[in-house]
Amino acid sequence: MEPHPTRHGDGGAGILARSVGMRIRHMAALLGWLLLCGCQSAGSGQPRREYRQALDSGTNACRTNPAYCAVMPTRIRATAQAGASVAEALKVMDAAARGRLHDILKKCANLANEEVNLRLLDGKTPTAQQCEEQVGTDAAGKPITRAMQWGQEKHVVALRCVQEHLSVERPGGFSLEQRYGYDLKTGALRLITRAQAEAWLRSGQAGQLLGTLIPDVVIHLGEPLEPEAAFDFKFPCPISNPASWRRYPRNHPYEGKTQGQMYEQALGVRPWLVVPIHGAFQ
Repeated sequence: MEPHPTRHGDGGAGILARSVGMRIRHMAALLGWLLLCGCQSAGSGQPRREYRQALDSGTNACRTNPAYCAVMPTRIRATAQAGASVAEALKVMDAAARGRLHDILKKCANLANEEVNLRLLDGKTPTAQQCEEQVGTDAAGKPITRAMQWGQEKHVVALRCVQEHLSVERPGGFSLEQRYGYDLKTGALRLITRAQAEAWLRSGQAGQLLGTLIPDVVIHLGEPLEPEAAFDFKFPCPISNPASWRRYPRNHPYEGKTQGQMYEQALGVRPWLVVPIHGAFQ
């Protein structure tokens, strides 16, 4: 049962409440001193185990009982409450959380489509002829079209939008354009950092990137190698074209398969396409 608030004349209850309050304040002060001093064992460079346990106990108490937060020093209270919000955000998604996520992604796809069309086309929807217009070639000599150029611009806007929303909705539980290395023979999956990819490109080892997978958005519980969901934005040009997964060309390690099939095989989750107007679908 919850203890009743101290009433005037309840001498025993008042003493007990004051005693409990003093113990809580004493513990909070001790935790604050431990945190501010660092409390490291001599020469180890690591906090002593008993101090780590004390801090964990205090912050866990704050997360589970708001009364403790009220008497904890400000710095510890902020740390504990931030940890609680992250822990809450990183729970496995239920139907409501999935719905909010899909709403965010649809909103970002629509925003990107409208913003780029407004900036580059005076707000008009591009025609099929405009989409097919060639504006250059890539390093392999393949044509670059307006559709590809605009699609890239829209991806930048969409991912910036997702970053802004999910940093609040799901802090620490998502990755944007995370590059994965996947071994077809063993099924092993590994993370490849942006720095590593850029280093390979600078050193003429672009072949190291062949077969890597880069979903636009991956949802996880703090570990990108254990995805809960994966999403790719597509911006059909013209907008009336159906969105679909890209099929890998001949002589590619994944020849004959689609991008979506490889995401599912490597990540273990069925991926979603996200397009303007329609939102996320499989």
